[in-house]
Amino acid sequence: MSDNSFDVVVIGSGPGGYVCAIRMAQLGFKTAIVEKYNTLGGTCLNVGCIPSKALLDSSERYHQTVHSHQNHGINVKDVKLDFKTMVSRVQKVVSDTCGGVKFLMDKNKIQVFTGHGSFKDKNTILVKGEKDTITLTTKNTVIATGSKPSSFPGMEIDKKRVISSTEALKLKEVPKHLIVIGGGVIGLELGSVYRRLGAEVSVVEYADGIISMMDKELGRNLQKVLKKDGINFYTSHQVANVSTKGKEVIVKAKDLKKDKDLELKGDYCLVSVGRRPYTEGLGLENIGLKTDERGRVEVNNHLQTSVDNVYAIGDVVKGAMLAHKAEEEGVFVAEQLAGQRPHLNYDLIPGVVYTWPEVASVGKTEEELKSAGIKYKKGSFPFKALGRARASDENDGLIKVLADTNTDEILGVHMIGPRCADLIAEAVLAMEYRASAEDIARTCHAHPTYTEAFKEACLAATENRALHS
Repeated sequence: MSDNSFDVVVIGSGPGGYVCAIRMAQLGFKTAIVEKYNTLGGTCLNVGCIPSKALLDSSERYHQTVHSHQNHGINVKDVKLDFKTMVSRVQKVVSDTCGGVKFLMDKNKIQVFTGHGSFKDKNTILVKGEKDTITLTTKNTVIATGSKPSSFPGMEIDKKRVISSTEALKLKEVPKHLIVIGGGVIGLELGSVYRRLGAEVSVVEYADGIISMMDKELGRNLQKVLKKDGINFYTSHQVANVSTKGKEVIVKAKDLKKDKDLELKGDYCLVSVGRRPYTEGLGLENIGLKTDERGRVEVNNHLQTSVDNVYAIGDVVKGAMLAHKAEEEGVFVAEQLAGQRPHLNYDLIPGVVYTWPEVASVGKTEEELKSAGIKYKKGSFPFKALGRARASDENDGLIKVLADTNTDEILGVHMIGPRCADLIAEAVLAMEYRASAEDIARTCHAHPTYTEAFKEACLAATENRALHS
C-alpha cells in the first residue's frame, strides 16, 4: 500500500471524526484524517463545547465571588473583572485540548492531511491545501464534517454586531445588552455567561418555553431560575427583523399570543437558532450522493450511505447534534468495518445544558409518553430536601424519574440542579441495563451526595416512598 493509499479516510477531525479514526487505527486499519483547518478538534474543541464550558466555568467563579462568597463567611472587596485574561485562559484550554488530539493522532499512527477534502470518486479523495492538492486513495471513507450555525432571512449574521456562537466566544468586551435569538442550549449557555459578567441579557424564543426539545418541566424550572438571575425572556415571539445602526442592534419581533410588536435595542445580537450540516464542497455529486431537505446525508441503520464504501456520522446525519452521539457513531462504524456487531441505542443518548443549575435528560419525556399512550408513573425529588445540596447552598432543581406502570422499567430521567451533567450518567447506565426504579431505590448511595436525589426520585416513583421529602 502506497504512502497515500489507505484503508480508511475520515473527513473531519471533530469528536466524531477523530474518535472514529482512533478506533479504526486500534482495529488495524491504515487510517488518515483530513481537516480543513490548521488545528484538529473541529467545532466542538475550537469554537463549541470546550471553549464554552471554559467560559461558563470562569464566569460562574466570578459571579460566585461577587454574589455568593459572603454567604459562606468569605468577604471579598474590590473584585475586578479582567475579561482579557479570562478569554486568554479559554484559548489556552482550547489550544491544549487540540494539542491533545494531535498527540493521539501521532500515538495511533494516523496520518493527518490539512486542507479541504472532497470526493473525486468513491475511492479517491482530493485534499486541497493552501499551496497544492494531494490525492488520497481509500477503500472506505467516513464523512464527519459536522455543522455550522443557522440563520433565517431577516437575521443575517455579520460577525460584528449580529453574531453566531463562534464570535460570541471571542468577544473582546462584555456586552452592555446582549439580545439572544433562540432559547435553546447554545443561546442559554452563552447568555448565562454574559449575564454573570454584568451584561443585560434578553432571550427571544419562538416557542412557548425554553429548551423545548427537553421535558417541559425542566424548561419551566430553568426559566424560573434564570429569570431570578436577571435574564429577560420573551417566549412565543417571532423575530421579524434584525438591523444594525453603528454599534446598536435593533431586534423587532411579534408577540404570537397577544399580537403585539416588540422592539429591543442592544449592542450585540447572538443568533442561536440551531445548526445545519456542513457538506458544501464535499463533491457528493461526484459519487451520486444527495442530501435531504435539511441538508443531511442519508444513511441506513449501519450509517452507510447509498455508496457502499462511504459512511457518514455526527451532525451531517439525522439525530441530535451532540459530540458524544458523533463519537459513538464513529466507534460504531469502525467496529462494524472490522466485522464486529457494535451496539448503539439512540434512545439513551443524554442531552445536557451547561447553565447553572445544569440540566440533563435521557429517555422519554412526559410529553412523549402521553403522546404514545404509554402508561407511566412518576417520582420526583427536590434538591432543596437533600443534605449535600443544602450544605453546598444549591437549593434549586429536582430529579424526575418516569417508569413503566406495569414493569417499573425506567423510561426517562430528567433533572435540573447541581452537577446534573455528571449525574445523568448513572441514569443512562441504569437504563442501558433496563433497570427498574426499584433497582435504583434498593442500591446504596453514599451520604451526603447529590446522587441520593436520583435514589429518592426512584423511591418516589415506587409507591411514593421517598424518605426525605
